[in-house]
Amino acid sequence: MSEAATGLVLQARDGARFRFDPGALCLEFLTTGGPGPLSRFEALHGPRDLADWLAVSRLGVDPGEVRTGPDDAAAGRRLRDALWRLARAVIAGGPLPSGDTDEVNRAAAHPALVPRIAPDGARAWAPPVTGAQALSSIARDAVDLLTGPDAGRVRECGAGDCPLVFVDLSRSGRRRWCSMERCGNRHKVRALRARREPVRTPSPGSPAG
Repeated sequence: MSEAATGLVLQARDGARFRFDPGALCLEFLTTGGPGPLSRFEALHGPRDLADWLAVSRLGVDPGEVRTGPDDAAAGRRLRDALWRLARAVIAGGPLPSGDTDEVNRAAAHPALVPRIAPDGARAWAPPVTGAQALSSIARDAVDLLTGPDAGRVRECGAGDCPLVFVDLSRSGRRRWCSMERCGNRHKVRALRARREPVRTPSPGSPAG
């Protein structure tokens, strides 16, 4: 599983921007869309979309060094949707769908990104970076997460209207929100409003609801 914890800047439906760090590259990839209702967030329409996402992800791949082919976006969508179903299965404590583990294993079987030290001392990737390499690195990260000690710490955001998934790497193991900046703050605001609202006692004969 990736050790860096950079996170992504996401934009909510109301236009608010917030930072989301899911704690793992494979869960970061889930922000590109997903199956079913999540398809409205689809970001991988073509091969350049995958390259653009790699640039803002924790991998930080220079988009100018990415060589993506016509099938890479479709392969990315298949891997991502499989990761969604696997994450939900882990959260629910159920068995992992075999078809989805097969999809992850197929992607992981390709050569992964090759790390190197850039002239400025930063981590970089040996060019050219292919779409298959990038997806392999994402799939291998998923294998590490789902078979490792943190698999039991995969959580869904506690907000009922937020599907984001993260690894709870907090010391207490009590992380509830995708982001305190977003869903955690919304919860605090709602709780404060509820405390400030006067308790209304129903008059005799009126419905209590």
